[in-house]
Amino acid sequence: MTPNTSMHRAGAASGELVNTFMRGVYGWMCAGLALTAGVAFLLTQNTQLLSLFFNVDPATGQLAGLSVTYIVMIVAELGIVFYLSARIAKMAPGTATGLFMLYAGLNGITLTPLLLVYTGASVAKTFIICSGMFGAMSVYGMVTKKDLTSWGSFLFMGLIGLLIAMVVNMFLQSAMMDFVISGVGVLIFLGLTAYDTQALKTMGENMPADSVAVRRGTIMGALRLYLDFINLFIMLLRLFGQRE
Repeated sequence: MTPNTSMHRAGAASGELVNTFMRGVYGWMCAGLALTAGVAFLLTQNTQLLSLFFNVDPATGQLAGLSVTYIVMIVAELGIVFYLSARIAKMAPGTATGLFMLYAGLNGITLTPLLLVYTGASVAKTFIICSGMFGAMSVYGMVTKKDLTSWGSFLFMGLIGLLIAMVVNMFLQSAMMDFVISGVGVLIFLGLTAYDTQALKTMGENMPADSVAVRRGTIMGALRLYLDFINLFIMLLRLFGQRE
């Protein structure tokens, strides 16, 4: 066997591992999105289920305010994300998968109040637009030869600024500022989609041929892209969504 043949086979094996890894990432991300959408749809169609998590006006069947349960779920979601990020390397793959799907299910509940504000047609249209934009930036992150590492610090600072602006606008209630925040948010999460995709591709290229490590990596990668997609969807909905 010549050296060139050995290198070709090694490259082919590495390429197959990357493909397997990325298929797993996108597969679990899509599973999480499907669970989120399914839970949110059930709640928006069933007032009795909705009342388990939110204060519902019995006369109109509309939300009358957020309950303590909702706050607890938000805190639980944050806890799951931080716990997964910190402990994924030592976690059993099944546990990591379960926590990711639990997060996706909880997110379906916590997103329900937002979805109820907009028409069903508007939500569906925004989802299609979001899917197209996310897909385009993810493909860019996969195929570009440009190193996107330098985007990381810039996008992180932008994300921190976005969060601060959102908190400030909770008190100001400025429609113009809300529009600007949503527009900037779209740009940030599009950038993060490309950045995270390239980072995950690089991770796949350096991933050991160990099924446990690959499974852990796919779940962590799925969480990163899931968060990019969900936040991009929310920002687009705030920009283009038609209210009930």
